[in-house]
Amino acid sequence: MQFENSWFHELQGSYTALNPTPLAGGRLLYHNAPLAASMGVDENLFQGEGHGVWHGADLLPGMQPLAQVYSGHQFGVWAGQLGDGRGILLGEQRLADGGKLDWHLKGAGLTPYSRMGDGRAVIRSTVREFLASEALHHLGIPTTRALTIAIGDEPVRRETTERGAMLMRIAESHLRFGHFEHFFTVISKTK
Repeated sequence: MQFENSWFHELQGSYTALNPTPLAGGRLLYHNAPLAASMGVDENLFQGEGHGVWHGADLLPGMQPLAQVYSGHQFGVWAGQLGDGRGILLGEQRLADGGKLDWHLKGAGLTPYSRMGDGRAVIRSTVREFLASEALHHLGIPTTRALTIAIGDEPVRRETTERGAMLMRIAESHLRFGHFEHFFTVISKTK
């Protein structure tokens, strides 16, 4: 597999370079075999407890992780600067047909954009996103897709204490409308 890093090299100022924070006791719970096959991902990366990339302990050759900054609305109100509060873009896989797919690890730990959060995901939210993204995909609605779910032994506090998890999201792009809003706001303030 070959990884490129367009965000890292071409869009300075739109991210903070940052490695994921590994899940304590991290291991692969599930992988989307049909998606992996369509991407040409080596099946050996999923064997046993799986490669460390699934739970933030390792990177694949060529990955340059970063947390993206963007701005936008939340709950119908302008929230100002937002960003990847628990996600890290690891890199862009170059496919055999010339296309590219972003690998984005959700639940990857604190970033400068985490605000009041802990940067983690839990099993229930990760499974929910996995199921929703696959349902949308199979209904023909373009969306991110989930390649893997990894779990760990690390406690994460929500309404109750739950176990931490990470989701590897795949998309043709993680460019968000909020990226444009962020730089429009930055430029507007300088005038």
